[in-house]
Amino acid sequence: MMRFLFLLLPAFTYAGTWPAFRGPTNDGHSPATRLPLNWSETEHVTWKTPIPGKGWSTPLVSETQVWVTTATDDGKAMSVLCLDRKSGKMLHQEVLFKNEVTEPLGNPVNGYASPTGVLVGDQVFLHFGSYGTACLDTKSFKKVWERRDLPCRHYRGPGSSLFHYHNSIILSMDGVDVQYLVALDLKTGQNRWKTDRSTAWNDLQPDGKPKAEGDMRKAYTTPYLIKFPDGKEHLVSTGSKATIAYNPADGKELWFATYTGYSNASSPVFENGRVFFNTGYGKANQIGLDIKGDSTGDLTSKIAWTQTKRMPLRSSPVIANGLIFVISDDGHLSCVDPATGEVIWSERLPGLFSGSPILVEGKLLLCDEGGNSYWIEPGREFKQLATSKLDIGLLASPVAVDHELYLRSKTHLYRVEGKP
Repeated sequence: MMRFLFLLLPAFTYAGTWPAFRGPTNDGHSPATRLPLNWSETEHVTWKTPIPGKGWSTPLVSETQVWVTTATDDGKAMSVLCLDRKSGKMLHQEVLFKNEVTEPLGNPVNGYASPTGVLVGDQVFLHFGSYGTACLDTKSFKKVWERRDLPCRHYRGPGSSLFHYHNSIILSMDGVDVQYLVALDLKTGQNRWKTDRSTAWNDLQPDGKPKAEGDMRKAYTTPYLIKFPDGKEHLVSTGSKATIAYNPADGKELWFATYTGYSNASSPVFENGRVFFNTGYGKANQIGLDIKGDSTGDLTSKIAWTQTKRMPLRSSPVIANGLIFVISDDGHLSCVDPATGEVIWSERLPGLFSGSPILVEGKLLLCDEGGNSYWIEPGREFKQLATSKLDIGLLASPVAVDHELYLRSKTHLYRVEGKP
Protein backbone atom coordinates (compact mmCIF):
# COMPACT_ATOMS: atom_id res chain seq x y z
CA MET A 1 0.00 0.00 0.00
CA MET A 2 2.86 2.38 0.68
CA ARG A 3 3.84 2.86 -2.95
CA PHE A 4 0.42 4.37 -3.75
CA LEU A 5 0.92 7.06 -1.15
CA PHE A 6 3.90 8.34 -3.09
CA LEU A 7 2.71 7.88 -6.66
CA LEU A 8 1.44 11.01 -8.40
CA LEU A 9 -1.35 10.24 -10.84
CA PRO A 10 -1.57 12.29 -14.05
CA ALA A 11 -3.58 15.51 -14.02
CA PHE A 12 -5.93 13.98 -16.63
CA THR A 13 -7.83 10.69 -16.34
CA TYR A 14 -6.74 8.14 -18.92
CA ALA A 15 -9.20 5.25 -18.93
CA GLY A 16 -8.14 2.60 -21.40
CA THR A 17 -5.31 4.61 -22.93
CA TRP A 18 -1.52 4.63 -23.01
CA PRO A 19 -0.57 8.34 -22.99
CA ALA A 20 3.20 8.24 -22.47
CA PHE A 21 6.38 6.15 -22.73
CA ARG A 22 5.88 4.16 -19.49
CA GLY A 23 2.09 4.18 -19.53
CA PRO A 24 -0.65 5.93 -17.52
CA THR A 25 1.30 5.89 -14.24
CA ASN A 26 4.77 6.33 -15.79
CA ASP A 27 6.12 3.13 -14.23
CA GLY A 28 5.28 0.42 -16.77
CA HIS A 29 2.16 -0.75 -14.93
CA SER A 30 -0.95 -1.41 -17.01
CA PRO A 31 -4.57 -2.00 -15.88
CA ALA A 32 -5.26 -4.10 -19.01
CA THR A 33 -7.02 -7.47 -18.59
CA ARG A 34 -7.85 -10.66 -20.52
CA LEU A 35 -4.75 -10.63 -22.70
CA PRO A 36 -3.68 -13.81 -24.50
CA LEU A 37 -0.71 -15.80 -23.21
CA ASN A 38 0.34 -16.75 -26.73
CA TRP A 39 0.18 -15.14 -30.16
CA SER A 40 1.77 -15.47 -33.56
CA GLU A 41 1.47 -14.02 -37.05
CA THR A 42 -1.75 -16.04 -37.48
CA GLU A 43 -3.10 -16.14 -33.91
CA HIS A 44 -4.75 -13.34 -31.90
CA VAL A 45 -3.60 -10.61 -34.34
CA THR A 46 -6.58 -8.28 -34.96
CA TRP A 47 -4.62 -6.12 -37.40
CA LYS A 48 -1.09 -5.61 -38.64
CA THR A 49 -0.20 -2.31 -40.32
CA PRO A 50 3.09 -1.52 -42.10
CA ILE A 51 5.00 1.40 -40.58
CA PRO A 52 7.32 3.09 -43.09
CA GLY A 53 10.75 4.33 -42.10
CA LYS A 54 12.51 3.56 -38.85
CA GLY A 55 11.59 4.35 -35.27
CA TRP A 56 11.57 2.80 -31.81
CA SER A 57 9.16 5.21 -30.10
CA THR A 58 6.42 3.59 -28.02
CA PRO A 59 2.91 3.74 -29.54
CA LEU A 60 0.55 6.23 -27.89
CA VAL A 61 -3.01 4.96 -27.59
CA SER A 62 -6.12 7.12 -27.11
CA GLU A 63 -9.73 5.98 -26.98
CA THR A 64 -9.91 5.81 -30.81
CA GLN A 65 -6.40 6.38 -32.20
CA VAL A 66 -2.85 5.04 -32.12
CA TRP A 67 0.07 7.44 -32.73
CA VAL A 68 3.66 6.59 -33.65
CA THR A 69 6.64 8.56 -34.94
CA THR A 70 9.08 7.43 -37.60
CA ALA A 71 11.94 8.82 -39.69
CA THR A 72 13.95 8.03 -42.76
CA ASP A 73 17.19 6.15 -42.16
CA ASP A 74 19.19 9.36 -42.66
CA GLY A 75 16.84 11.48 -40.53
CA LYS A 76 16.17 13.93 -43.34
CA ALA A 77 12.40 13.44 -42.89
CA MET A 78 10.71 12.95 -39.50
CA SER A 79 7.06 11.93 -39.55
CA VAL A 80 4.00 11.19 -37.43
CA LEU A 81 1.44 8.48 -38.20
CA CYS A 82 -2.06 8.13 -36.75
CA LEU A 83 -3.93 4.82 -37.05
CA ASP A 84 -7.52 3.94 -36.27
CA ARG A 85 -7.39 1.92 -33.07
CA LYS A 86 -10.17 -0.47 -34.08
CA SER A 87 -9.14 -1.26 -37.65
CA GLY A 88 -5.46 -0.29 -37.94
CA LYS A 89 -6.32 1.91 -40.93
CA MET A 90 -3.99 4.86 -41.55
CA LEU A 91 -5.86 8.06 -40.64
CA HIS A 92 -3.06 10.58 -40.94
CA GLN A 93 0.53 10.60 -42.15
CA GLU A 94 2.63 13.76 -42.14
CA VAL A 95 6.26 14.78 -42.37
CA LEU A 96 6.64 17.09 -39.39
CA PHE A 97 10.27 18.08 -39.83
CA LYS A 98 12.67 18.12 -42.77
CA ASN A 99 16.40 18.35 -42.12
CA GLU A 100 19.08 19.25 -44.62
CA VAL A 101 21.81 17.94 -42.31
CA THR A 102 21.68 15.35 -39.53
CA GLU A 103 24.48 13.97 -37.41
CA PRO A 104 25.34 10.30 -38.12
CA LEU A 105 24.05 7.93 -35.43
CA GLY A 106 27.01 5.61 -35.01
CA ASN A 107 24.65 3.45 -32.96
CA PRO A 108 22.83 0.36 -34.32
CA VAL A 109 20.12 0.41 -31.64
CA ASN A 110 19.10 4.04 -32.01
CA GLY A 111 17.42 6.05 -34.76
CA TYR A 112 16.03 9.51 -35.36
CA ALA A 113 12.55 8.62 -34.03
CA SER A 114 13.28 6.96 -30.68
CA PRO A 115 11.68 9.52 -28.30
CA THR A 116 8.05 8.89 -27.32
CA GLY A 117 5.58 11.76 -27.17
CA VAL A 118 2.57 12.28 -24.88
CA LEU A 119 -1.19 12.47 -25.31
CA VAL A 120 -3.02 15.15 -23.30
CA GLY A 121 -6.73 15.53 -23.94
CA ASP A 122 -7.31 16.33 -27.61
CA GLN A 123 -3.67 17.10 -28.30
CA VAL A 124 -0.67 14.94 -29.05
CA PHE A 125 2.89 16.15 -28.51
CA LEU A 126 5.62 14.62 -30.70
CA HIS A 127 9.34 14.91 -30.08
CA PHE A 128 12.51 14.28 -32.09
CA GLY A 129 15.04 15.80 -29.70
CA SER A 130 16.76 18.95 -30.93
CA TYR A 131 15.40 18.34 -34.44
CA GLY A 132 11.94 19.44 -33.37
CA THR A 133 8.96 19.21 -31.04
CA ALA A 134 5.36 19.71 -32.21
CA CYS A 135 1.81 19.79 -30.90
CA LEU A 136 -1.03 18.46 -33.09
CA ASP A 137 -4.78 18.57 -32.63
CA THR A 138 -5.92 14.93 -32.58
CA LYS A 139 -9.27 15.70 -34.27
CA SER A 140 -8.23 18.00 -37.13
CA PHE A 141 -4.58 16.78 -37.33
CA LYS A 142 -3.56 20.45 -37.63
CA LYS A 143 -0.27 21.57 -36.12
CA VAL A 144 -0.89 23.85 -33.12
CA TRP A 145 2.74 24.85 -32.54
CA GLU A 146 6.30 23.66 -33.05
CA ARG A 147 9.75 24.34 -31.59
CA ARG A 148 12.99 23.87 -33.49
CA ASP A 149 15.16 26.23 -31.48
CA LEU A 150 16.17 24.03 -28.53
CA PRO A 151 19.83 23.16 -29.12
CA CYS A 152 21.43 19.88 -28.12
CA ARG A 153 24.01 17.80 -29.93
CA HIS A 154 22.71 14.29 -29.21
CA TYR A 155 25.77 12.86 -31.02
CA ARG A 156 24.29 9.34 -31.38
CA GLY A 157 20.68 10.31 -32.01
CA PRO A 158 17.89 11.56 -29.69
CA GLY A 159 16.31 9.18 -27.19
CA SER A 160 14.66 10.96 -24.24
CA SER A 161 10.85 10.92 -24.21
CA LEU A 162 8.46 13.69 -23.22
CA PHE A 163 6.98 13.97 -19.72
CA HIS A 164 3.62 15.61 -18.98
CA TYR A 165 3.18 17.71 -15.85
CA HIS A 166 -0.04 19.70 -15.43
CA ASN A 167 0.07 22.47 -18.08
CA SER A 168 3.58 21.66 -19.29
CA ILE A 169 5.52 19.05 -21.19
CA ILE A 170 9.07 18.55 -20.01
CA LEU A 171 11.97 17.84 -22.39
CA SER A 172 15.26 16.24 -21.33
CA MET A 173 18.11 17.55 -23.48
CA ASP A 174 21.34 15.78 -22.49
CA GLY A 175 23.88 16.16 -25.27
CA VAL A 176 27.63 16.20 -25.58
CA ASP A 177 27.57 20.01 -25.67
CA VAL A 178 24.71 21.12 -23.41
CA GLN A 179 22.59 19.40 -20.78
CA TYR A 180 19.31 20.85 -19.51
CA LEU A 181 15.62 20.28 -18.84
CA VAL A 182 12.98 22.63 -20.24
CA ALA A 183 9.23 22.83 -19.59
CA LEU A 184 7.06 24.01 -22.49
CA ASP A 185 3.56 25.41 -22.12
CA LEU A 186 0.96 23.00 -23.50
CA LYS A 187 -1.00 25.72 -25.30
CA THR A 188 1.77 27.87 -26.75
CA GLY A 189 4.95 25.78 -26.71
CA GLN A 190 6.83 28.62 -25.02
CA ASN A 191 9.28 28.04 -22.18
CA ARG A 192 7.78 27.95 -18.70
CA TRP A 193 11.19 27.21 -17.20
CA LYS A 194 14.60 25.97 -18.27
CA THR A 195 17.27 24.56 -15.94
CA ASP A 196 20.84 23.65 -16.85
CA ARG A 197 22.26 20.54 -15.22
CA SER A 198 24.74 21.29 -12.45
CA THR A 199 26.82 18.14 -13.02
CA ALA A 200 30.54 18.60 -12.39
CA TRP A 201 32.35 17.09 -15.40
CA ASN A 202 35.74 15.42 -15.01
CA ASP A 203 36.37 14.42 -18.63
CA LEU A 204 38.53 17.30 -19.84
CA GLN A 205 41.81 16.61 -21.62
CA PRO A 206 44.96 18.79 -21.32
CA ASP A 207 43.78 20.84 -24.31
CA GLY A 208 40.56 21.70 -22.45
CA LYS A 209 38.32 19.60 -24.70
CA PRO A 210 36.21 16.72 -23.34
CA LYS A 211 37.21 13.15 -24.08
CA ALA A 212 35.43 11.28 -26.90
CA GLU A 213 33.75 14.50 -28.07
CA GLY A 214 31.81 14.68 -24.82
CA ASP A 215 30.33 11.20 -25.24
CA MET A 216 30.33 10.72 -21.47
CA ARG A 217 28.06 13.76 -20.93
CA LYS A 218 24.98 12.61 -22.84
CA ALA A 219 21.91 10.66 -21.72
CA TYR A 220 18.61 9.43 -23.16
CA THR A 221 16.41 9.21 -20.08
CA THR A 222 12.84 10.22 -19.25
CA PRO A 223 12.01 11.72 -15.82
CA TYR A 224 9.80 10.22 -13.14
CA LEU A 225 7.58 12.21 -10.77
CA ILE A 226 7.30 11.46 -7.04
CA LYS A 227 4.70 13.03 -4.78
CA PHE A 228 5.23 12.71 -1.04
CA PRO A 229 2.44 12.58 1.57
CA ASP A 230 3.13 16.22 2.54
CA GLY A 231 2.44 17.32 -1.06
CA LYS A 232 6.05 17.96 -2.07
CA GLU A 233 6.98 16.85 -5.58
CA HIS A 234 10.32 15.67 -6.96
CA LEU A 235 10.91 15.29 -10.68
CA VAL A 236 13.73 12.72 -10.75
CA SER A 237 15.90 12.85 -13.87
CA THR A 238 18.77 10.43 -14.42
CA GLY A 239 21.64 11.94 -16.40
CA SER A 240 25.25 11.24 -17.14
CA LYS A 241 27.34 11.09 -13.96
CA ALA A 242 24.44 12.23 -11.73
CA THR A 243 20.76 11.79 -10.99
CA ILE A 244 19.11 15.11 -10.15
CA ALA A 245 15.68 15.97 -8.71
CA TYR A 246 13.87 19.17 -9.63
CA ASN A 247 10.76 21.02 -8.51
CA PRO A 248 8.52 20.31 -11.53
CA ALA A 249 6.63 23.59 -11.08
CA ASP A 250 9.62 25.91 -11.57
CA GLY A 251 12.62 23.70 -12.44
CA LYS A 252 14.56 24.50 -9.27
CA GLU A 253 17.14 21.83 -8.41
CA LEU A 254 16.39 20.01 -5.15
CA TRP A 255 19.06 17.31 -4.77
CA PHE A 256 21.57 15.17 -6.65
CA ALA A 257 23.54 11.94 -6.33
CA THR A 258 26.67 11.17 -8.34
CA TYR A 259 28.18 8.04 -9.93
CA THR A 260 30.49 7.14 -12.85
CA GLY A 261 27.96 5.96 -15.44
CA TYR A 262 26.96 7.81 -18.63
CA SER A 263 24.71 7.41 -21.72
CA ASN A 264 21.86 6.42 -19.41
CA ALA A 265 18.59 5.44 -21.07
CA SER A 266 16.22 3.94 -18.48
CA SER A 267 13.66 5.76 -16.33
CA PRO A 268 13.75 5.64 -12.51
CA VAL A 269 11.13 3.99 -10.28
CA PHE A 270 10.24 4.61 -6.64
CA GLU A 271 8.89 2.68 -3.67
CA ASN A 272 8.79 3.14 0.12
CA GLY A 273 11.07 6.15 0.34
CA ARG A 274 13.71 4.81 -2.02
CA VAL A 275 14.29 5.72 -5.67
CA PHE A 276 15.92 3.18 -8.00
CA PHE A 277 17.81 4.10 -11.17
CA ASN A 278 20.33 2.62 -13.58
CA THR A 279 23.60 4.41 -14.27
CA GLY A 280 24.24 3.49 -17.92
CA TYR A 281 27.52 2.78 -19.67
CA GLY A 282 31.00 2.49 -18.19
CA LYS A 283 29.69 -0.11 -15.78
CA ALA A 284 25.95 -0.78 -15.72
CA ASN A 285 24.85 -0.35 -12.11
CA GLN A 286 21.53 -0.09 -10.36
CA ILE A 287 21.35 2.21 -7.36
CA GLY A 288 18.90 2.41 -4.47
CA LEU A 289 18.82 5.92 -2.97
CA ASP A 290 16.94 6.99 0.15
CA ILE A 291 15.06 10.28 -0.20
CA LYS A 292 12.47 12.31 1.70
CA GLY A 293 10.17 15.15 0.75
CA ASP A 294 12.56 17.67 2.31
CA SER A 295 15.77 16.13 0.87
CA THR A 296 18.18 18.70 -0.55
CA GLY A 297 21.77 18.99 -1.73
CA ASP A 298 24.25 16.17 -2.30
CA LEU A 299 22.64 12.83 -1.43
CA THR A 300 25.44 10.59 -2.67
CA SER A 301 26.07 9.46 0.91
CA LYS A 302 22.42 8.36 1.10
CA ILE A 303 22.95 5.64 -1.50
CA ALA A 304 21.71 2.51 0.28
CA TRP A 305 23.17 0.01 -2.18
CA THR A 306 24.70 -0.43 -5.63
CA GLN A 307 24.18 -3.57 -7.70
CA THR A 308 26.58 -4.26 -10.58
CA LYS A 309 25.62 -7.78 -11.74
CA ARG A 310 23.84 -8.08 -15.11
CA MET A 311 22.16 -4.68 -14.99
CA PRO A 312 20.63 -3.10 -18.14
CA LEU A 313 22.14 -0.30 -20.17
CA ARG A 314 18.88 0.69 -21.87
CA SER A 315 15.63 -0.81 -20.54
CA SER A 316 13.74 0.56 -17.51
CA PRO A 317 13.06 -1.40 -14.29
CA VAL A 318 9.61 -2.52 -13.12
CA ILE A 319 8.50 -2.97 -9.51
CA ALA A 320 6.12 -5.86 -8.88
CA ASN A 321 5.14 -7.63 -5.64
CA GLY A 322 7.64 -5.49 -3.74
CA LEU A 323 10.55 -6.61 -5.95
CA ILE A 324 12.53 -4.93 -8.74
CA PHE A 325 12.79 -6.64 -12.12
CA VAL A 326 15.33 -5.66 -14.77
CA ILE A 327 16.33 -7.13 -18.13
CA SER A 328 19.91 -6.65 -19.30
CA ASP A 329 20.70 -5.92 -22.93
CA ASP A 330 21.96 -9.50 -23.40
CA GLY A 331 18.84 -11.08 -21.91
CA HIS A 332 19.55 -11.66 -18.23
CA LEU A 333 16.30 -11.12 -16.32
CA SER A 334 17.05 -10.38 -12.68
CA CYS A 335 14.93 -10.09 -9.55
CA VAL A 336 16.42 -7.57 -7.11
CA ASP A 337 15.54 -7.08 -3.45
CA PRO A 338 14.81 -3.32 -3.06
CA ALA A 339 15.80 -3.40 0.61
CA THR A 340 19.31 -4.79 0.13
CA GLY A 341 20.08 -4.66 -3.59
CA GLU A 342 20.67 -8.41 -3.55
CA VAL A 343 20.00 -10.30 -6.80
CA ILE A 344 17.52 -12.95 -5.69
CA TRP A 345 17.70 -14.72 -9.04
CA SER A 346 18.92 -14.11 -12.57
CA GLU A 347 17.86 -16.16 -15.58
CA ARG A 348 18.94 -15.88 -19.21
CA LEU A 349 16.23 -15.33 -21.82
CA PRO A 350 17.22 -15.94 -25.45
CA GLY A 351 17.78 -12.80 -27.48
CA LEU A 352 18.80 -9.17 -27.04
CA PHE A 353 16.61 -6.58 -25.30
CA SER A 354 16.20 -2.83 -25.83
CA GLY A 355 12.54 -2.21 -24.96
CA SER A 356 11.33 -1.96 -21.36
CA PRO A 357 9.14 -4.60 -19.68
CA ILE A 358 5.61 -3.85 -18.47
CA LEU A 359 3.45 -5.32 -15.70
CA VAL A 360 0.01 -6.55 -16.78
CA GLU A 361 -2.46 -8.61 -14.71
CA GLY A 362 0.29 -9.42 -12.24
CA LYS A 363 2.61 -10.73 -14.98
CA LEU A 364 5.72 -9.29 -16.61
CA LEU A 365 5.77 -8.93 -20.39
CA LEU A 366 9.14 -8.62 -22.14
CA CYS A 367 9.85 -8.39 -25.88
CA ASP A 368 13.20 -8.99 -27.55
CA GLU A 369 14.90 -7.79 -30.73
CA GLY A 370 14.23 -11.12 -32.44
CA GLY A 371 10.42 -10.85 -32.26
CA ASN A 372 9.97 -13.06 -29.18
CA SER A 373 7.72 -12.09 -26.26
CA TYR A 374 7.80 -13.63 -22.79
CA TRP A 375 5.31 -13.75 -19.93
CA ILE A 376 7.07 -14.10 -16.55
CA GLU A 377 5.55 -14.52 -13.10
CA PRO A 378 7.19 -11.84 -10.89
CA GLY A 379 8.15 -13.65 -7.71
CA ARG A 380 11.13 -14.78 -5.67
CA GLU A 381 11.54 -17.77 -7.96
CA PHE A 382 11.84 -17.62 -11.74
CA LYS A 383 8.74 -18.89 -13.53
CA GLN A 384 8.24 -18.49 -17.27
CA LEU A 385 4.58 -18.72 -18.23
CA ALA A 386 4.57 -18.47 -22.02
CA THR A 387 6.54 -17.47 -25.11
CA SER A 388 5.25 -16.01 -28.40
CA LYS A 389 6.93 -15.25 -31.71
CA LEU A 390 6.44 -12.66 -34.46
CA ASP A 391 8.35 -12.56 -37.73
CA ILE A 392 10.23 -9.31 -37.12
CA GLY A 393 12.18 -8.03 -34.09
CA LEU A 394 10.84 -5.69 -31.41
CA LEU A 395 12.94 -2.77 -30.14
CA ALA A 396 10.06 -0.57 -28.96
CA SER A 397 8.46 -1.23 -25.58
CA PRO A 398 5.11 -3.08 -25.55
CA VAL A 399 1.81 -1.37 -24.75
CA ALA A 400 -1.18 -2.98 -22.98
CA VAL A 401 -4.56 -1.22 -23.03
CA ASP A 402 -8.00 -2.64 -22.11
CA HIS A 403 -7.81 -6.18 -23.61
CA GLU A 404 -5.28 -5.28 -26.29
CA LEU A 405 -1.52 -5.39 -26.83
CA TYR A 406 0.21 -3.03 -29.25
CA LEU A 407 3.54 -4.38 -30.41
CA ARG A 408 5.76 -2.30 -32.68
CA SER A 409 8.23 -4.33 -34.72
CA LYS A 410 10.92 -3.00 -37.02
CA THR A 411 8.43 -2.90 -39.88
CA HIS A 412 4.84 -3.16 -38.54
CA LEU A 413 2.49 -2.24 -35.74
CA TYR A 414 0.39 -5.11 -34.38
CA ARG A 415 -2.80 -5.14 -32.37
CA VAL A 416 -2.98 -8.41 -30.42
CA GLU A 417 -5.94 -9.32 -28.26
CA GLY A 418 -7.65 -12.19 -26.52
CA LYS A 419 -11.17 -13.43 -26.88
CA PRO A 420 -13.99 -11.26 -25.38
